[in-house]
Amino acid sequence: MSGIEILTTEREIETLAAELAAETVIGVDLEADALHNYQEKVCLLQFTGSKRTVLVDPLAVDLAPLGPVLADPSIRKIFHAGDYDLRSLRRDFGFSVNGLFDTMISAQFCGEPKIGLNDLLGKFFGVSLDKKYQKADWSLRPLPAEMAHYAAEDTRHLHPLAELLEARLRELGRLDWVDEECRLLEQVGFAENGGPKFLRFKGAGTLDRRQLARLEELLCWRAQEAQSRNSPLFKVMGNKSLLDLAKVNPDSLQGMQGIEGLSSRQIERFGAKLLQALSQGNAVSDEQLPVFPRQPRREKDPAAEKRFMKLKQWRTDKASALQLDPGVLINNTTLETISRLNPVSVADLDAVDSLKKWQKQVLGEGLVASLKS
Repeated sequence: MSGIEILTTEREIETLAAELAAETVIGVDLEADALHNYQEKVCLLQFTGSKRTVLVDPLAVDLAPLGPVLADPSIRKIFHAGDYDLRSLRRDFGFSVNGLFDTMISAQFCGEPKIGLNDLLGKFFGVSLDKKYQKADWSLRPLPAEMAHYAAEDTRHLHPLAELLEARLRELGRLDWVDEECRLLEQVGFAENGGPKFLRFKGAGTLDRRQLARLEELLCWRAQEAQSRNSPLFKVMGNKSLLDLAKVNPDSLQGMQGIEGLSSRQIERFGAKLLQALSQGNAVSDEQLPVFPRQPRREKDPAAEKRFMKLKQWRTDKASALQLDPGVLINNTTLETISRLNPVSVADLDAVDSLKKWQKQVLGEGLVASLKS
């Protein structure tokens, strides 16, 4: 446990960058503090090369020298379930990752029933990762030795796991499928948080315009409270409570009793501010009430519905033959688009933007044939 290095100086980062630039494959992971602070951020990076596993402290040092290494497509970067990690690296440091090999995606395309890192390492190598610190506060400094050890274990085993999965993908003829999936994943990023807060709030679409105005005021209050306390939003007040407050619109502290998830202590502490937020929402003029954006309703197409059900049955059979999860093979949204398009040739599938190249190549003829049958 004592041998784990945590790099905190410019010189150490420059040395690491030069070391990683000479590698052909590196394992990468990161830890963040989403459960503990208002502004989520990356708090630790883990790298495993051919020589050593090291930890990097982004709270102590500029990581700019590592950017070119992560962007170099000639160096394979092994992540497990890298979607969140890639988004976080882009958001916090402006880093792009090229040369991605995602072991979770690889396990899916190998037909593994359990794709968690702990499950895979246990199955193939008899390794069990201690998940004790999975929800820990990674912004803690100094970082406890036990947490450093935990973090290092997440990348130490990625190399042999990637080698094993790659060999299986080659045997199955699916390495190109995973390669395309990984190239697409390299482009991900967090959406810009513009516009009203209710646009990113689950359940807001069920509210009328006046209720939306109240919800927006409540969300603004919660964000300000969380920021002042440097606390995640959910630790101030849960979503269900805010949604019910916007609907019920209580006009007194007593009226807040019975709101789901709203404790007596919260009412005592925040009640006056909640009433103020609700009052502000009620004061918005009718002309300025917010509108929840809705997609135009598609007209019902019974013929397309029948084609969709036929495609789903075909997918079930095909996935079973390939020993893959049906949702991994092709998702419902893409099947629905195809059912409405009703292609008569594989070439017609070019109009389906969500259809990947490997899917068109492997599934195209079967999709068209199932619609013709």
